[in-house]
Amino acid sequence: MNILFLDWMCYAKEGTIRALKKMNNEVFEFMHKDYQEDKSEAFDREIDSFCKQNNIDICFSFNFYPILADYCYKNNMKYVSFVYDCPYVLLYSYQLKYPTNYVFLFDSYQYRELYEGGLENVYYMILPTDPDVIDEELKSDYDEEKLVSDISFMGQLYDEQHNYYDMIQQKNNEFLNGYMDAVVAAQEKIYGYSFVKQVLTPEIIEMLEKELKYGTPRGAFDLEYIYENYVINRKITQKERRRILERVGKEFPQKCKLFTWEKDTIISGIKNMGVAFYETEMNLAFYLSKINLNITLRSIKNGIPLRCMDIMGSEGFLLTNYQKDMYDFFEEGKDFVMYEDDDDLVNKIKYYLANEEERKEIAKNARKKIRENYTFDHIMNEIMDIVKK
Repeated sequence: MNILFLDWMCYAKEGTIRALKKMNNEVFEFMHKDYQEDKSEAFDREIDSFCKQNNIDICFSFNFYPILADYCYKNNMKYVSFVYDCPYVLLYSYQLKYPTNYVFLFDSYQYRELYEGGLENVYYMILPTDPDVIDEELKSDYDEEKLVSDISFMGQLYDEQHNYYDMIQQKNNEFLNGYMDAVVAAQEKIYGYSFVKQVLTPEIIEMLEKELKYGTPRGAFDLEYIYENYVINRKITQKERRRILERVGKEFPQKCKLFTWEKDTIISGIKNMGVAFYETEMNLAFYLSKINLNITLRSIKNGIPLRCMDIMGSEGFLLTNYQKDMYDFFEEGKDFVMYEDDDDLVNKIKYYLANEEERKEIAKNARKKIRENYTFDHIMNEIMDIVKK
């Protein structure tokens, strides 16, 4: 088959294209500046010419793009998308219902929510990773001083000054501020179940909108989705990540490195190393860290974050909060380790720093399982089998 691959700054482009070509497909990369727009005559004109010129059979993209879904629907062409961002507002577009769509989701909660809502063109699929990348990167020169660590965390802290939550709080609605703070404080203590959506009643949404004035959302989703994921869950993640890193910095001073775009962030006892570049440093940082922490963005209800897959695929030892989907594919205590709360996290860091062989065995097990089951070859074959039915 001839497959159009929508080319943007997405992860895993090379691994995906390589896997598709191994299945005797031809892959044609298409790039256009309007790929995120609702409508674009230029996009429609240029993709139509591209598809005809290359006899395209199927279109593929990471994340779901309504403008591409529209084109495929109008031309009775299958559109395969694999969504790895969460939250992701463009997914909740009216174009999602098109029968030409095949939408793969890594979070079983999101999949179940959409499927039970009547969408039969959505599928639950683990994100792939490439366990061979680390072998190639270890052959190159790398910055040991930057990348080698006892403990590491890679990710955003969401410390931006003008976040929605703080903007609302600055309006000084005492009842609303107290309500929001109570929701954040309560949900912060609970893993594996999110009640944020339930407590955002129409009355609370109306009060939030009065203060923030977000406006009419783009697409088929509503304001509840915005306030749940971009306001409340984002704030929970911010507080949780900072709280945990502050505790780690106190218990293990100067032993934990933070890799983040927020290079000016200061946390006592933590070494902020700035960004670890995806193509050249990320996998090395995972492999060269004795313990890799995962503190999941709270918008990901059940799913295995891409970061966890990349850590395990790089033969890094993963210490993570509870995520239900981990147990669908991996074995706790054998492939990864889960912490229950802050005290448990500290105790497990102490234990696994002191037990090197056990730690390394767990990391090797996870990489072996990925190599045997969850590479790009495995996952792309599964996807194409579904699409061809």
